[in-house]
Order: sequence, then structure tokens, then C-alpha cells
Amino acid sequence: MEKYARFRYQPCIPLGEDGRCVTASVKHTQLSRKAATEGIVLLKNIGNALPLRRGESVALFGKATIEYIKGGGGSGDVHTPYIRNIYDGLKLKENDGKVKVYLPLVEFYKDYVERESVNVLTQEQINARWDIVNNMEFCTERDDMTYDTFAAMHVKEAEVPYELIVSASKEADTAVITLSRFSAEGVDRRPQGGDYYLSELEKNLIDRACELFKKVVIVINSGATIDCEYFAENDKVQAVVFGWQGGMEGGTAIADILCGDVNPSGKMADTIAKSYDCYPCKDDFWECFDHVDYSDDIFVGYRYFETMAKDSVRYPFGFGLSYTDFAISGKVCCESEGKIVAVATVKNVGNVAGKEVVQLYYSAPQGKLGKPARELAAYKKTALLAPGESETVALTFDVNDMASFDDLGKVQKSAYVLEKGSYEFYLGTDVRSAEKLTFEYGVKEDTVALQLNSWCKPFKLQKRLLADGSYEALPTGEESYYYGANEPTGAVKPEKEVKFDEVYESISMDEFVAQFTMDELMDFVGGHGPTGVANTGCFGGLERLGVPPVPTADGPAGLRLEPCTGIPTTAWPCATLLACTWNPELIYEVGAAGGAEVRENNLGIWLTPALNIHRDPLCGRNFEYYSEDPLVAGKCAATATRGIQSQKVAVSMKHFACNNKEANRFASDSRLSERALREIYLKGFEICVKEGDPWTVMSSYNLINGQHTSESYELLTCILRDEWGFKGMVTTDWGVKNDPVKEVKAGNDMKMHCGYPEDLKAGLEKGDITRADLELCVKRILDMFTKLV
Repeated sequence: MEKYARFRYQPCIPLGEDGRCVTASVKHTQLSRKAATEGIVLLKNIGNALPLRRGESVALFGKATIEYIKGGGGSGDVHTPYIRNIYDGLKLKENDGKVKVYLPLVEFYKDYVERESVNVLTQEQINARWDIVNNMEFCTERDDMTYDTFAAMHVKEAEVPYELIVSASKEADTAVITLSRFSAEGVDRRPQGGDYYLSELEKNLIDRACELFKKVVIVINSGATIDCEYFAENDKVQAVVFGWQGGMEGGTAIADILCGDVNPSGKMADTIAKSYDCYPCKDDFWECFDHVDYSDDIFVGYRYFETMAKDSVRYPFGFGLSYTDFAISGKVCCESEGKIVAVATVKNVGNVAGKEVVQLYYSAPQGKLGKPARELAAYKKTALLAPGESETVALTFDVNDMASFDDLGKVQKSAYVLEKGSYEFYLGTDVRSAEKLTFEYGVKEDTVALQLNSWCKPFKLQKRLLADGSYEALPTGEESYYYGANEPTGAVKPEKEVKFDEVYESISMDEFVAQFTMDELMDFVGGHGPTGVANTGCFGGLERLGVPPVPTADGPAGLRLEPCTGIPTTAWPCATLLACTWNPELIYEVGAAGGAEVRENNLGIWLTPALNIHRDPLCGRNFEYYSEDPLVAGKCAATATRGIQSQKVAVSMKHFACNNKEANRFASDSRLSERALREIYLKGFEICVKEGDPWTVMSSYNLINGQHTSESYELLTCILRDEWGFKGMVTTDWGVKNDPVKEVKAGNDMKMHCGYPEDLKAGLEKGDITRADLELCVKRILDMFTKLV
């Protein structure tokens, strides 16, 4: 077979055993279910209300009984062969004699969903609305219309007749109430009933269930956190399960947890506060559509709450209960050859098998820069431990990982510094309960760990939060940005035309690219139309020199193909759930399986992983992102990247960077300090680049400190390539309208979904770009292609 045959001819070559396809195979759907169970978090369990007793009768409330939300909307949506809802899952358990389901209530929800589905927008109606929305300037009316359109893609929650609730309580011991939430790209969630907060209808249902049932269990079916205050301290609600959005097998996974077939081992990758008003970013987030000030600086999530608002936390970062108990003993910590090493033994002292997550935090001296009270340094999930079984875990991280970035020169400007003093360590199973270890690491003098340069600095951010709760004024000024220059390679094209298959065999990449005409170079750095089953277009394609167009595909919750292809795919759990597994090996397995589906369908680039920070719980795209913590986000993304690319499929790590709000995302300016940028919002991407080696990166829609990310030489070249050592190619996000000349100069190699060669030609004639600039972009794209075979 030819080297690039799968892109040239689109042959269908199943990758499974016995010549079967892996796409949406039983093996993959079982893995999706397994992953979903491991990321579900048990938040509350009074009197061992869960797991359900064998034969326990249950009444199922909430539309997710029938209309389970498998994931978020937009590019992260997936066309699947089926979706297991809550009833589907518990019906399987009923068949095994484990529970009894009160059927009249199920029939009520079946009838309701069928009846109300006529009000759900059809694809034709959705497209018509998008035609209107996309032709509007961004404003409140457009934002409202987008929000309402996505809300109309699912039925509203049902009001259950009181008589039916009474009847159910006479037949069933336990009420299981599922609270469902749906969000999507392009619009943010809102701090109102039925979204972040409970609706009055949901509150009334909980009140009536608490009044009539012996036991009430809440299940949350949401891709991001919601307010839990209405039931957190209500002792009549004995159990709370955060089930997230578990993909196509989500309802079955929840049933596995409720019935105890799987012991919950998920841990929160976000903090749940007592109110949205407790988040320090809330005012910045909603101030306007034009920009977002990151005045909370490095104090994001638990870094804020554990430092200055501990009483505002309902469920702390890293928290999660189990059906068994664990004891951690033999805690030892030391420094060895520039690394902090902590060792502990975890023992299952309960009655059922389970897994535990050991988390190691550090606390740096406040010094001149100010620090969060605790920061996650390392973590490890145990194997499944039988009752009485133990496992010794070792956690390590580099001493310099505790350094802080000094952007104002209080110690050393534009450097990561270890300030003098004692560095303390805490080990446990969540950020709040982690116990102080006896070992402390001492730094006698302020030490520069890494000297860097000042890139992507703010010009209009006026203040930032400090560790004592006060604000520090920041310097402002006129915007200015740096661009470098590229030198010609001096390569000479061969006398006889050489095809792409011969690159690195009989010809160098420089010599091959020297064969491109100027028009071909300018055309190549813009996206081309889709081939095969792709619906998001292709990178490259030059028939004269035998370069195939390489098709792309949306992610990250599964391979996204249009229903018209007739190819349903596996819908994996949302990224937030995967982060809550704290299990890199499992995430690798999911990544490899997803990558295999992409490869089997002859696609070359999967637009995943997405790892923007959960700065605000109302970012509409949080379901696609992992965590409020950059270490967790970076480790998850790096592991997923290695898994996907093991299948000779390129990832596109996204959205680089600071895409933490969806409203007006094409023009919103993220204004933040260099310290917050480096320590919080770039750190996960840096980890992914250094540990995962992603072959492509996707720049984000938004601006950072006044400049579009796709036009930022400082971001894409100075930081991404020069500092981190990234060797791959960069693409824009789809539909970006930014200046293609500045993008080429910045090192943004590919413009999607299409290019603007006429603009590049004008820039070339003006001397704004050179052939060397274009050749470098093309070479990086082609080098990525060579990794796909």
C-alpha cells in the first residue's frame, strides 16, 4: 500500500479483531461505561444510604430518566448508536434482581418526553436560527438568542403531579432525583434557576420527595458544577452523586454506582462553592462583552478559597467519598537530587474493594510575591484494593515546580523564583483534609529557577488580587507587540520533480518545499474542503507534488461525524468527568480507543484535547475542559495526547489560550497578568507539550492582552516554540477572521476552515511577509503529515 493511501483513497480497513470495526464497538462502549463509573463523584452518603440494598424499590424522578444528557453541545457533540438513560441502567439492574423500579413514573416521563419533543428544535430550525445569529453584531439580543436556541434542543424539566408522587412513595422506598443541565459552545451558562441554581420546580420536587419518601438520592447530570446548597445540608437528602455527563453509557454507569457494582472513586477536579457569588471572578466575567479582566490573578478555584475564603466552600477540590474506608500511614517526605519525594501506604480498612487518590500539596512562603495557601504538586490513584489490602504509593515532583513567576521585578523580573523560607507539604485525599507532613524544604536565599522574557504582558489590566485579599495596582500603557524574522533556508529544488512520498528518503523537507510556487505556498496554508466522512475540512493538499489533503474531525467527547454518513461513533464521558477519575492510565486507554476510531475512518487530525481552565463555573464550554487546576488539566491532556497519537492520529491541543468565556469569543480580550498567564492559564498547555508532544496546536478565538492569539508571535513562537520546545504546527480555530499576514508572521501555520491567499499575496507585495515565512509554515504542516503513517 502507498504511504499516504488512507488519505488519498479513503479505503475502509477495520482495525478491530477478526476484521471488525472498532468504531462504536462493544469493546469501546464498555470502556466508555468503565471510564464513566470511575469519574462519578459521591458527595454525600448519610447512614450508608448508598449503595442501594438488593431488591430496594426506587422511584425515578427527572427527565434524565428518559432524556439523559450524554454531553455538551456544539463541536463536542457526538452522533451515537444509542444513549443509555437512567431507566435503561436501572432496568438492567432490575433484570438482575438488584432493584425494583416503580414503572408508572417511568411511563409518565416516557409520555412527557415524547409529547414535549415536538417543541425541541429540528436541525432545520436550528440552522435557520444560526443564520440569523451569525449575521448579528454581538449584543445582548444575540447572546440571549444563542442561549435560548441551545436550551430548546432538549425538553424542559417535567412537573410531576402530586398524586403520582404520593403513589410512588407508597410503592417505593427511595426517590432518585436526577437534575439535568445542558450547555454548549458559543454561549455561557447563567446564574439563574434551571441552570447554575435549582429551579423552583426542582426545589418543589425535592421538598415533596423528602416529605414522602424514606430515602432521597440526588444525581447530578451536568458537564460542569451547579449550586448544591438546597440539598447539601438537608439530612432528608441522604445521598448526592455527581454523575456529570457520562457519554452514551452514562445512565448505565450511574446504575453501576447506585447499586454498588462499582465503588465510586471519583474526586472533584473543581471546587463547589456555597454560592456563585463566592467566586472572585464573577464581576469580571459579567462586566461586558468586549473584554474580561482576570483581576483574581493566580487565585483561581481552590487557590482562592483555601487562601482567603475557606468558609465559602461546600465541597473542596479533590473531595470524593467511597463505599469503603481507607487509612493512610507511613507518610515520609524528603528532597532527593532536586526532587521532592513523598511516600505513603494506603490500606483498605473497609468491607468492599475500592480505589483511593493520594494528593500531595505544597505551601510556599509568602515572600514578596504572595502565594496561594496550597497548590497541588502530584497525585496517584491506587489500584483496586480488596478489604485489608494495602498499596504503597510514591509521589514526586521537581523542586523548581514550586517557583513563582515574577512579572514586576520584585525579586527578579520575568523569572521563575524560589523565594527564601520554608516550603511545607500536605498529603491526603483532598485539599482541605490533607495533613501537614513533618518535612519542610528550606531555601536560604531567593533563587532564580528559570530566567525567561516578558511576553504577552497586559496593557489595560488595572489591578490584581493579592494573597491577603487586597488588590495591587498594575502598570498600564500603549499596546506594542514583538515579531521576529525568518531567514531563507537556501535549499535548492531538485532538477526533476519529486513527490511527497520521497521526503526524508531521497529528498529533504527543505528541498521538497522549494518546489512549491508562491501561489502554491499561499494556498497551502489555508484549509481545503472535506474529503471522505470529514465535515471540518482538510489540512493541505497539493496534487502536483503528491501531497494528500489530510481530513480533520471534531472532538473531544468522541469522533464527531454527521448522521448522514451512517457511521455512529462512541460518545465518551465529558472531559470534566475524565479529570475526576484522577487516573492517567484510564485516560490513555480512552484516548487510544478514540484515536483508533478516527484512524479507522481515515481521518488524520482530531481536534482535541481541550484544556482551558475552569476559571468560572459558568463558562459554557467547561464540559470540554478538565479542571480549575492546571496540573490536573495538563496531566489529563498529556495522557490523552499520548493515547490518541499512539494510533498515528494527530491531536490539536486547544484552545490556546485563555478561552475561558464563550460570549463574544471572536472579539473578547482576556486581560491578565503575565504571572497568571504563566502559572495558571498556560501551565496546563506547557505540561501537555512537554509530556505529551502534541503534533498540532489550535490557537483560540479570543485576544490576550489586546492581540488575537493567532497573530501573537510572542505566544506562538517565543513561548510555545522557543521556551517549551514545541515542534509541531499551529492552526487557527475554525472561521477566524483575523489578519492572515500577521498569522503567518506569528507562526500560525494553517488558517481554517479556509485561507485568504489574496491577502497573503498583498502582504508579500508590500514586504510584510516573505517566502521564508510561508515555507516555514508549510514545512511544519508537512512534517506533521509524515507522523501519520
